Amino acid sequence: MIYAHQVFVCTNQKSSVGRDVAKALKHAIKDQDLKTVRTADGEKRRNAVQECDCLDRCKHCKKGDGAALIVYPDGVTYGDVQPADCATIVREHLGGGRIVTSRLLSE
Repeated sequence: MIYAHQVFVCTNQKSSVGRDVAKALKHAIKDQDLKTVRTADGEKRRNAVQECDCLDRCKHCKKGDGAALIVYPDGVTYGDVQPADCATIVREHLGGGRIVTSRLLSE
């Protein structure tokens, strides 16, 4: 199956916030019924979350309070993400195509 979005979450923090964010994203995708979506032409696409060791955004995860994550294929990077932010990111970005500017990284 082809991906609609693949979300990579940095888990290289001293705390477990990255893993907690990845878990919250997975739950939000399931709760919002966005695990599998259909394109306008009816093709199935999947939204998935992948934990990774480093996204080279250390000031927004290793040295910050939250985790950094990148949403592909959009190439949008979010920083200082907490588990409480995940439902909004899933609903707005993955479900609605709208960037969540409060967590957007511009660098």
